[in-house]
Amino acid sequence: MNDTPNPHDGQNPGNRYPARELPAEQPTPAPPPPERENAVSGRQRLRAGLWPPRVSRAQLIVALLLFVLGLGLAIQVRSNSDNSALRGARQEDLVRILDELDNRTQRLEDEKQRLDDQRTELENSSDQAEEARKQTLEKERQLGILAGTVAAHGPGITLTISDPSGAVEADMLLDTIQELRAAGAEAIEINGVRVVADTYFSGDGGDLKVDGRKVEAPYEFKVIGKPQDLEPALNIPGGVVQTLEKEQATAEVARVDDIVVDALRPAKQPDYARSSSP
Repeated sequence: MNDTPNPHDGQNPGNRYPARELPAEQPTPAPPPPERENAVSGRQRLRAGLWPPRVSRAQLIVALLLFVLGLGLAIQVRSNSDNSALRGARQEDLVRILDELDNRTQRLEDEKQRLDDQRTELENSSDQAEEARKQTLEKERQLGILAGTVAAHGPGITLTISDPSGAVEADMLLDTIQELRAAGAEAIEINGVRVVADTYFSGDGGDLKVDGRKVEAPYEFKVIGKPQDLEPALNIPGGVVQTLEKEQATAEVARVDDIVVDALRPAKQPDYARSSSP
């Protein structure tokens, strides 16, 4: 047998103890987390960068333009909502409204022409004093009709408002009067009460008063004026008739060739006003 030692045996013949392995490498420790003071200061820097906001001139101009644009759109939407009643009207209703406006313009032109004719007559009349007296009497008669101190008759309409549920309010009757006046009504009477410039309505539905006098449904209007103007004025879209129908009331309009308005108002003597003519 060959007892020669083998260098690859891993044994040192001069050392009786076996060779020791080297210790394994230890991992490098992680760096310590940043201190809290640094984190807090970072949040403070972020907050300081966001507030107060720093707005440039260009951003201010854009914001102002957007505000003006939004305001314009809001006004346009509101205007469209206000005119929705006319926009949804039928063609014949729009034609009727246009005719009514033309008639009002024509009435004003006729009144202007009449006054011009009166002035011409006064200037050309050989007896200016007599002509002035006639015109004064005619003017007195006209003013008496408007003031309700004299009776009147002529073509016009009757308007009968039935209110079984008591839903008609004082403002609805006032709107009716204003619509009739705008259409050229010259004399109006409601349930025996003459309507004049200072007429007022009061009370609640079912308990209404005209100039302090109680009136009960049905409310009967006698109106002197041009029937071709008065009737369409009450039937325009969104007008008197439609408003009353929404309140479960009914309105009947009839044309009359000669209607009499004979309810009178006492003439009032003014307390302070005096004529300025000599």
